[in-house]
Amino acid sequence: MKKIILVVAVLMAGFLQESFAQTNDGVKVGIKGGYNVFGWQGETVKSFGNLLEYTNGNAETRMRQGFHVGGYLSIPLANGFELEPGVQYSQKGMVLEGRVPGDAAQFANAKVTLTNKAEYIDVPLLAKVYIGEGFNLFAGPQVSFLLSNKVNVNAGAFGFSAYNNDFEWQNSQRKVDLGMSAGAGYQFQNGLNLGGSYDMGLTTLDDNASYKSYNHGFKASVGFRF
Repeated sequence: MKKIILVVAVLMAGFLQESFAQTNDGVKVGIKGGYNVFGWQGETVKSFGNLLEYTNGNAETRMRQGFHVGGYLSIPLANGFELEPGVQYSQKGMVLEGRVPGDAAQFANAKVTLTNKAEYIDVPLLAKVYIGEGFNLFAGPQVSFLLSNKVNVNAGAFGFSAYNNDFEWQNSQRKVDLGMSAGAGYQFQNGLNLGGSYDMGLTTLDDNASYKSYNHGFKASVGFRF
């Protein structure tokens, strides 16, 4: 976590320096953070074959909850139109939960939960169009750099956890994910802003594309533009 914070701090410092160097051009700097809910699209459980075999296919996927935080620049290009490059630390991944088959296991509510805890640095380049006062729409490409990728395994019964451990999982994972981000927001005159976006990965999660799974999810943000 310390390494992640250091990377974000260095990147944000670069944005601040660039912004202050261009104050005469109307470039503004901002910060934002908020709530993430992410999952996988496609063959979301193929890579977790052992769990599926163990649970006799009785498994379901859920989205992982997390957060994002970072900074951005607002670069005016025309009246009502801005370019917004940014950098964010962002938590993604997915959750796969399987129930152990059998009458006794069902009685004990025995289950195994795998949580993919993927940590990224997102670098979006958004085009923002203002519609009316404050309200805006935005969209653009996004490059995401994988910082950390772990799988948490939790097994238990009767509501108690009997096993809980994290494992590194980076051997075949793609280190750079290309995607898109699009959404809407509102910019208040005092600098406060609100926004929501949908992020979609365009490259498979694994380098070899052995399973066709892609990141996707939603972000809800609160920010301030100086």
